[in-house]
Amino acid sequence: MKKYLLSLITLLLPFLTFAQETTTSEQIDTLFKKYTGWFVDGIFYEIPFSETFQIPWVLIVLIGGAVYFTIYFKLINFTGFGTAIRVVRGKYEDIEKHGADTLYGDVTANEQENLIETIRDDSAEGEVSHFQALTAALSATVGLGNIAGVAVALSIGGPGATFWMIVAGLLGMASKFAECTLGVKYRDVGPDGTVYGGPMYYLKKGLKEKKMGGLGKVLAVLFAIFVIGGSFGGGNMFQANQAAAQFVQLFELQGTSGAMWFGIVMALIVAVVIIGGIKRIAKVTEKIVPFMAGIYVLGAVIILAANYMHIGDAFALIFEGAFSGLGIAGGLVGVLIQGIRRGAFSNEAGVGSAAIAHSAVRTKYPASEGIVALLEPFIDTVVICTMTALVIVITNFDNNIIQYGVEVKEGVELTATAFDSVIPHFSIVLTIAVILFAFSTMISWSYYGMQGWVYLFGRGKVTELIYKLLFCIFIWVGSVISLGSVINFSDAMIFAMVVPNIIGVIILTPVVRKELKRYMGAIKKKHDALDEGLEDMQKHM
Repeated sequence: MKKYLLSLITLLLPFLTFAQETTTSEQIDTLFKKYTGWFVDGIFYEIPFSETFQIPWVLIVLIGGAVYFTIYFKLINFTGFGTAIRVVRGKYEDIEKHGADTLYGDVTANEQENLIETIRDDSAEGEVSHFQALTAALSATVGLGNIAGVAVALSIGGPGATFWMIVAGLLGMASKFAECTLGVKYRDVGPDGTVYGGPMYYLKKGLKEKKMGGLGKVLAVLFAIFVIGGSFGGGNMFQANQAAAQFVQLFELQGTSGAMWFGIVMALIVAVVIIGGIKRIAKVTEKIVPFMAGIYVLGAVIILAANYMHIGDAFALIFEGAFSGLGIAGGLVGVLIQGIRRGAFSNEAGVGSAAIAHSAVRTKYPASEGIVALLEPFIDTVVICTMTALVIVITNFDNNIIQYGVEVKEGVELTATAFDSVIPHFSIVLTIAVILFAFSTMISWSYYGMQGWVYLFGRGKVTELIYKLLFCIFIWVGSVISLGSVINFSDAMIFAMVVPNIIGVIILTPVVRKELKRYMGAIKKKHDALDEGLEDMQKHM
C-alpha cells in the first residue's frame, strides 16, 4: 500500500513543482485532455433525440432513478417531509439512540431492574447528530451551482427552466432518501468509534447479501476511484479557483500573487478543520451553512418584497415558459432539459456522495437518516435555487440584465447584478458567500474523498494524513492555475459515480423499504406507549 502511495506522490511532484508556470499549465492541460478526453466525452455524451435537442445519458439515469424511487416508496418525498422535520428537531432522539423496544416495549420485572444498564450499553453508534449530518451534506452541494449555475440555466432555457428545476429537486428527494438509508445500514464502525460509510460499503456488503458479491466489489472500487478524483477536482481545485477569482476581484488585486496567498491561507484553514475528521467538519458546517444560506435567502426575500408587484408576473412567465419554450432553442424540451439538468446537478441526488456524510449519524434506525436526507434537495434546489431564479426573472423585468436564449459565461456576475439592482453593494456580500460556500464545499468533499481513499489504500493515521496533505496542496494549485481539462475530467468522475451508485440502490430498494417499515414501526410504538401512559394517568386522576 505504501509503495502505491509513494508512486502516486512521485507522479504528482512535477505537476506541483511547475504549477505556477503558465506554459507548463497549458502543456499539462493539453496532455491531460489528450488522454482523458474520451472519458469526459463518454460521461457527458448527449443522446440525440432529434436535430434540435440532445439529452445527456447520465441525466436520464439520474432522473429515471429518481422517478423509480418516488413511485417505489409511495411518494416518500412528500409523505416523509413532516417526519423529517420532527427527526431533525430531535423528537425521536430517544428511540434512535436506544431503540424503541428498549424504551417502550413490553418489559418484564427482571428487565426493568437492568433497564438503566441496558440503555448505557446499547446506545447508538455514530459520530454526528442528524442536523450536523444534514449540514455537512448540504455544504457540499449548496454553493456556486445555486448562485452561478441557475443564472446560466436561465440564460439558456429561459424562466421556464425554473419549473423543471423544482421538479428535479422534488424527485431527487426520493433518491437521497434511498441512498442515505443504505449508507447507514451498511456502514462500518471502527474500534475507536470512527464511522466508515458510503456507497463503497453498501455496494460491497449489500450486493453480497443478494449473491452478487463479485459485481458489488467491482462497483465499490469504481465508486471509490471516482469519488477520489471528484474530491480533488470539482470538490477542491474548482472551488478554490472560483473563490480565489472572487477574492482577487473584490479587493482589486493584480497578478497571481493575490491568488497564491489566498490559496495558501485557504489551504491552512481547511487543514485545521479536516484534520479533526467528520466531527470537526460537522461542527463547522452546522454554523456556516445555516448562516450563509440564511443571509442569501434573506437578501432574495428583500428583493422579492421590494418587487412584490412583479411576483405574480414572474410565476406566470415561469409556468408559461415551462410548457411553451418561449422561443428557446429546442423549445419545450430544451427548457425541460436545462431545468432538470440544473436541479439534478445541483443537489447531486443519485450521485451517492451525500450517503458518505449521512452514514456518520448517531442512530439505530438507518431509515431515520434517509428521511432527514430527503430535506437536502428541497433546501438546495426547491428553496435556494428557486430564490435565485425568481430574483433574476423579477429584476430582469425593469433592468434587462439577461437576454433569454443567449448563454452567459459568468453566472456569478449576472446574479450579483440582479441583487445589486435592488440592494446596492450586495455583490460584496455575495462574493463573501461564494468564498464561504467554496470553503464549506471543500471540507465536506475532503471527507468524501478520504472515505474513498481509505477504502482503497487501507485505514490508518498515515494513510489519512497523506490524503489530507495532498488535498490541501491541491487547494493551492487550484487557486493559482487554470486547468480546464483537469476540471472537466473531475466533473466527469463525479457524475460517473452515478452509474455504480444507481445500480446498487435499485437492487437494494427492498432493503430500504424494510428499514423504513422498521423505523415507522418504532415511531408508532413510541406514540402508542405515550398514549397508553396518558390514558393511565387520566384514569388515576
